[in-house]
Amino acid sequence: MKAQVLTQESGPEGLELTDVPDPVPADGQVLVDIKSCGVCFPDLLISQGKYQLRLPTPFTPGTEVAGVVRSAPEGAALQAGDRVLVASVIGGFAEQVAVAPEQLLPLPDELSFDEGAALGINFQTALFALKLRAQTAPGEIVGVLGAAGGVGIASIIVAKAMGAKVVAIVHRTGADELLRAAGADEVVQLSDGWGQRVKEVAPEGVDVMIDPSGGDVFDEALRQVAPDGRYVVVGFAAGGIPSVKLNRVLFRNIAVVGAAWGEYVRTHPGVPELLHEELTEMVGAGLRPPVTARYPLADLPQALTDLAEGRILGKAVVQIAD
Repeated sequence: MKAQVLTQESGPEGLELTDVPDPVPADGQVLVDIKSCGVCFPDLLISQGKYQLRLPTPFTPGTEVAGVVRSAPEGAALQAGDRVLVASVIGGFAEQVAVAPEQLLPLPDELSFDEGAALGINFQTALFALKLRAQTAPGEIVGVLGAAGGVGIASIIVAKAMGAKVVAIVHRTGADELLRAAGADEVVQLSDGWGQRVKEVAPEGVDVMIDPSGGDVFDEALRQVAPDGRYVVVGFAAGGIPSVKLNRVLFRNIAVVGAAWGEYVRTHPGVPELLHEELTEMVGAGLRPPVTARYPLADLPQALTDLAEGRILGKAVVQIAD
């Protein structure tokens, strides 16, 4: 089969499209024909050797799989022909993957394979951050930093589905139409004076701030959180890991909480299935993961380069098979 193999941790240029042996399922495993695989920030970090999970090269990365079951053990919940998502996997940038049955989630009938791949980590992370970590309530105001990225778009859509008002805070220009289509009630450009513009639309501050970016905006973003609010750290896509000035946390009675979805799943393996059930209900009510860029498998290095250089607004997927 064809697969993108990471031969060295040098970034996207370390990937090579090559023929590899077809996976042979071990006892109890399910074989999945991959149709689409999402392109996410962890994939970029993995290619650079900067992710918390590191595997010896060569290996095939790819973590957001949508596909069809080719074969499954007798008695497994999902059987040959079923459309599925694969959770907690490495090896998605290939034509097939063998996984444990408990890694499979049913792909909602309403979604295409591309949409299913886009539903993966980003929407699980968004719901995990907004519901389990921030305990967002209907009517609250949610600020979303890095709003034009994959986690940002997912956070906007999920927050709206939960009944929140959303303020999208974005550095890149030209994203307003995308953000408002996703459900953002207000869009604030991340330029000089942006904090004051947030105050104009949320005078008391936002109840929840979702931050997948980190970096230099942290201090000003923390100032925009209302008393009793929650600042949710999702990641550090901007590169810098900020420090918390605890006097602001203390005197404003706000909480700074982490939302490391991957780490949480390692100690709470049943969480993806629970989150998926709620996301499936949201899909039934009209939620659709937007896919804004599509690449063939051969162009995965370009997709990761585009992601690294900020050329992808929203979510990209690699289409592997019809």
